[in-house]
Amino acid sequence: MRSDFGIDFAAADEIVRRHHERGGQPGISYGIVRDGRLAHAAGFGVRAVGGPAPDERTVFRIASMSKSFTASAVMLLRDAGSLALDDVAAKYVPELAGWAYGAGDAAPVTVRNLLTMTAGFPTDDPWGDRQQGLPAEDFRSLLAAGVGFNWAPGTRFEYSNLGYAILGLIVTAASGVPYDEFVRTRLLAPLGMSRTGFDAAEFPDRELALGYRRGPKGWAQVPFDPYGAFAPMGGVFSCVADLAAWSAGFAAAFPPDDDRDAAHPLSAASRRQMQLPQAVTAWRAPDRLPGGPPASPSYYGFGLFVDEDPAVGRVVSHSGGYPGFGSNMRWHPATGTAVIALGNGTYAAMHSLAESLLRALLTRSATCHVALAPAVAGAPAGAPWPATLAAADAVSELLGDWDDAAADALFSDNVALDRPYAERRADLALLRSRIGAFTVDPSRAAESDTPAHRRWWLAGERGTVAAAIQLNPQLPPRVQSLTLAFPPAPGSALGRALATVVGWMNGDCRAAWPAALPVAPGADGGLIARRLRMAATWAGTVTPGAFQAGDGAAATTVELVGEHATMALSLLVNPVTGELRQADVAL
Repeated sequence: MRSDFGIDFAAADEIVRRHHERGGQPGISYGIVRDGRLAHAAGFGVRAVGGPAPDERTVFRIASMSKSFTASAVMLLRDAGSLALDDVAAKYVPELAGWAYGAGDAAPVTVRNLLTMTAGFPTDDPWGDRQQGLPAEDFRSLLAAGVGFNWAPGTRFEYSNLGYAILGLIVTAASGVPYDEFVRTRLLAPLGMSRTGFDAAEFPDRELALGYRRGPKGWAQVPFDPYGAFAPMGGVFSCVADLAAWSAGFAAAFPPDDDRDAAHPLSAASRRQMQLPQAVTAWRAPDRLPGGPPASPSYYGFGLFVDEDPAVGRVVSHSGGYPGFGSNMRWHPATGTAVIALGNGTYAAMHSLAESLLRALLTRSATCHVALAPAVAGAPAGAPWPATLAAADAVSELLGDWDDAAADALFSDNVALDRPYAERRADLALLRSRIGAFTVDPSRAAESDTPAHRRWWLAGERGTVAAAIQLNPQLPPRVQSLTLAFPPAPGSALGRALATVVGWMNGDCRAAWPAALPVAPGADGGLIARRLRMAATWAGTVTPGAFQAGDGAAATTVELVGEHATMALSLLVNPVTGELRQADVAL
């Protein structure tokens, strides 16, 4: 079926169907927007286990996509003269007045810093997600006690939920009405977004997608958190139909037009300003192989990411990740094309799905491509906090001899909610079965991407894996996330795939792709082979080293130590059929 826009909707559906089959979520609802309206929508899987498929009216929690609503509320107040973007945030939130800002000569946090995530706070996703229902007075007490800073305000970007929760207090103070009431009356109602709100109880059960995480026995439902102080960063519930109107409103702000319809509650000029680069999200382009695709600059605007894609130009977007849900909306201002994708699995990878969809629509090709993924954009890392170093040592001891009471003393409350301690103990048993009894590897230096982050290495007689922690912004800080890499089991589909790929790279990789490793439908086998040939030529003979990431069943990222270069190989396979779904290499 091809639309009057020249879009092959059946081919787009096929992209989503293949993504759904990877099993990252029970259900997906998605939509395509063109010329200001929802041109196509479809659902795959189930909105709740045992229930029907989702559709464009099924309501999902959209998590951090909520930040665009909060930023829009701030811009409405700015346009009305109720606040200025360069106002000091403490003007509206007095609990901030006594803060130390990380350096004696640091300027105080401003409204603009909070909007652009340049306030200097540590990244706080796992902890922040679980603060959703925090009562307002408890939040004010948390702020009055002070928070930790990775950077002086205004000096660099770091993603922060805390900053957007503070913006919610600013909206309330500047408007004189509660945050949620302001958003409902000033944004949702004028746009006719009647299926968007802040509480699951607002929507009939039959129209609500339930959230799930993957547990030992399959999909386990994740209870909904109530409305609270962190709602401005991730508390919105919505559906594809409503989000089509939301995204279309931003896309329609370009180009400037004297005859533009002024029906939108936020001026077109302010909507354009929200979509302009305000802060660089990384300090340098990622390393990549010679001949690879050029680096794509990425920025943060006001509640929105702004990417300069070398192939299609500017793309504006925001993802949402939350216990039970994942989401993404993205649009191409030059053509007014937008894609919305909502999933009901914990941190479901809707970003990669929506990115593939939009690229396919813009090139009028619905073919999924497996591209050489860039490494995570790096940055000059600040020295880790003393608390970070102490926490890494304490977690290392805990991994050697797990104790729930010791874990409670180390972790913020979200850790046990995100993955219960019993499952974490099972993870450690699995890790020992893969690499043997392990200790901290003294031959590998630990690393910190930010002052609140630490990555180190655990070595056993059968391998080495990465462990990593991230501290939250509270004072004193607590560990909000713990991740471990798992090697594939010998003889497993993933283990065979890794051995086959490395063997092919070290052999005659000019030969045909090995028949022992079939490529999944929808993956570009020719591109995979070309990338791996390039990597083999660049590095020479390679040997697998430490495992950097992965669940050990469907996904792994392993260091390849070569004669001339060291790189990271990431593989994704179907653990049942053994088909290769993705293969990426990064220096």
